Parts: sequence; C-alpha cells; structure tokens
Amino acid sequence: MEFFGIVGGTAGYVLAFIVALSIIVAVHEYGHYIVGRWCGIHAEVFSLGFGRVLWSRRDKRGTEWQIAALPFGGYVKFMGDANAASAGVDGEAMAGLSEAEKRRTMPGAPVWARAATVAAGPIFNFILSFFIFAVIALTRGVAVEPVQVGTLEPLPQQVRVLEEGDVILSIGATEITDLNSVYEAAASLDLTQPVIYRIERDGQEMELAGTTPFPPLISAVSPGSAAIDAGLEVGDVVTAIDGQKITAFIELQELVKAGEGTPVALEVWRDGEVMAFTLKPRETPVPLPDGSFETRYLIGINGGLAFEPATVQRGVWGSASYGVRQTWFIVTSSISGLYNMIAGNISSCGLSGPIKIATTAGQMASQGGESFIWFVAVLSTAVGLLNLFPIPVLDGGHLVFHAYEAVTGKPPPEKLLNVLMGIGLALILSLMVFALGNDLFCEGGIFWKIAAWFE
Repeated sequence: MEFFGIVGGTAGYVLAFIVALSIIVAVHEYGHYIVGRWCGIHAEVFSLGFGRVLWSRRDKRGTEWQIAALPFGGYVKFMGDANAASAGVDGEAMAGLSEAEKRRTMPGAPVWARAATVAAGPIFNFILSFFIFAVIALTRGVAVEPVQVGTLEPLPQQVRVLEEGDVILSIGATEITDLNSVYEAAASLDLTQPVIYRIERDGQEMELAGTTPFPPLISAVSPGSAAIDAGLEVGDVVTAIDGQKITAFIELQELVKAGEGTPVALEVWRDGEVMAFTLKPRETPVPLPDGSFETRYLIGINGGLAFEPATVQRGVWGSASYGVRQTWFIVTSSISGLYNMIAGNISSCGLSGPIKIATTAGQMASQGGESFIWFVAVLSTAVGLLNLFPIPVLDGGHLVFHAYEAVTGKPPPEKLLNVLMGIGLALILSLMVFALGNDLFCEGGIFWKIAAWFE
C-alpha cells in the first residue's frame, strides 16, 4: 500500500515542483530583464517555459511576454542574441543597425552592461531567498528573555507541571537565560531522576518536579527521509523504540545511533491514538561547525520542546540580518558539500536530480505553506549558486567571457566560444544524467523504494 501511496502522490509532487520552479525562474529571468532594461538593452522575449507558446502579450516597449508549454525553465532573449541562451551574435539582425541601435542590443552594449545583466539573474535568486527568510523571521518572532512558556504541546499521559505564562529561571543545575540555555540544560539532565524547574508564576518563585523539556516530540520531518516515507508527521510523539519505552528525544537519538542503520520499530502517539511504524535509518551527511561533514544514520526527524516559547516580534534589522545569515549558510554549506562529494568524504548520492527535488517540493508542501515557502527560498539560493559556476552556458560562464573581454579589450574568438559552449553543455547534461541516476538508484530513490516494497 505504501508503494501505491507514493505513486498516487506523484501529480501533487509535480505540481508543487512546477510552482516552486516557476517562481524561482520568474525571479531569475526578471533579474536579467530589469537590469538589462536599466542598462539600455532591449529584451525581445521574456518566456516562462519552453516549447509551444500557450499565451503571449507584447508590451509598450516591444517585449513579448509569454508562457510556454514546458514549465521547466525560462529565458530572456535580448536584441542581437543568436538564441535564448545568449550564445553567439545574430549577425543578420545586427547588420545595418546604427550605433545608437546597436547600443540597445546585447552584443553592442558595453561589457559592464552585459556583465551586470548576466549577474542579475543569480543575484535576484539570492534576493528572493533573503526576502523569504527575513519575512519568516519577522512573522515567527524570537523567544522572549527570560524564557517564558507560551503554549503547551499536546503530549500523551504526561503530568503537567508548567503552565502558560511561567517564566523559567533554571532547569536542574542550569540557569536559564535564553532558549539556548534550555537546550544546554536538557543535554545535561539525569533522565532517571525528576527534573527540577525553578520558575516564576504570578510574581512568585517556586520549584516544581517534572520531566525533561525535550520529550520525543517530532517538530519537523526532513524531506526525502525514512521518517517522511514511513508517514511520520509533525506533532507525533514517539513513546517506544524496539519495544523500549522512552520519555526524552535524546533517548531516541541514542537508540537509533546504536542500531547503526538496522531497522527500528517505533510506537507513536498521534492525537490520542497509538500507531506502529517500522523504518530503516539512512546514511546522511551532517555538516559540522568546522565546515566538514560527518555521515550518520538518521531517520530524519527533529525534536521539539514540550512547550512553545512566548515570542516577541523581531525588528526589521534583526529579521534582515537573519535573512542574510541563512542565505549565506546555504551557500557555504552547499559549496562545502560539493567539495566533500568530489573529495569522496561523503556520498555523491547527496546530489539531487529532478525527481528528488520534485518529491521534496511535494513533501514540503504537504507540511504546510511555510515549509513550502522555506523550500522555495532554499532552492532559489541553490539555483543562484549553480548559475554562478564558471561553466559555459551558465551565467557564470558568460561572466568569465565578459571578464576576459574587459581585460583584453576584445571578446573571445567565436570558434573558441562555440567549442567552450559545447563543452559546457556536455558538462551540464552529464551532471543532469548523474543526478537523475541518484534519484533512481541511491538509497531512498525510486528503484530502491520499489525493491523495498517487494521485500
């Protein structure tokens, strides 16, 4: 039945992928278009998608805006370009143009204008990511200090000692100054003993004996993980693993780690009902603070507090700072991950192709609007970064050509340009085929799931 559930969700996954990709492509191509326009370069066609045109409209500037049948990309064709990839010059179109008219073409514009137009696509992808992360940070808010209980999470058969509005002063021997100190306190607790909370309630300090602030509550399910394939959901509480009762998320982590990849049987409480799941942890590269990676067996869930902390809205500057940090983190971790794949430190199965990306889009959409928007921001950063790689055909390759022209005073020879573009296209196609192979054959891939279903 799980296999048929996977197939049944294909249409939804594809739709989510198309929506996410269309947003990212539209922003990327609009970056090319608007900066080109600012630089005096005329855009003849702005297209979302390829192939047969489904809808088009010509604006007052003479640009044809269109939506095409294949929604897996897009392009802006500038005046004087030989094709949509800006590979080569349309000599026939350029012939007979005055100097003023040539200035409005891509080949006839100054090198700085062409470079700015090319760079604008990836930069707009980064801006989209920054904007999404900043808005999410602004709407989510930040935990108040000192930490205060906002709302209590529903948990099975647990005696509540904390109440909404309680200010937490210490947990065990750890003084609580901010949310990070709650995490530190939880890691140092002796789970065989009651947890002592010192709190302030209605202006009075008191001590209460309770359980860990980190129960085995699922706060997030990773896309493409064993957990999401098995059907685990945010809000589930794991009450036992392989028949052993647990009360803290760290116990779940330790038991999964000790199993070294062997299948685990989970007993899960969901909205008052107890359910059973069996899943096999997957080897997953985990980034470390020093930029390296460590491979661990994970089932793909994050733990959550027994309560939702009270929050205050971040300021605009704080939200903007968070947006920059999050975007930069994705860039640096992506580069580090790619380096470690090439060096053989982590599996190349981490390179996702269109099937896995579409699946991830659908899984994130199924977890709610904010999760899907977050995925769009992450994918937008990845697309922007990929396009900056110095590979002919990509924007980064064009920027290398423009840099060469800026230094030498003339563009690369046309024959050399054609050869390099062919090599670049071959590299991109090879990468796509390799990533598609990962989608099919790596752990968690389609053929892997089919084989597991028949076992």
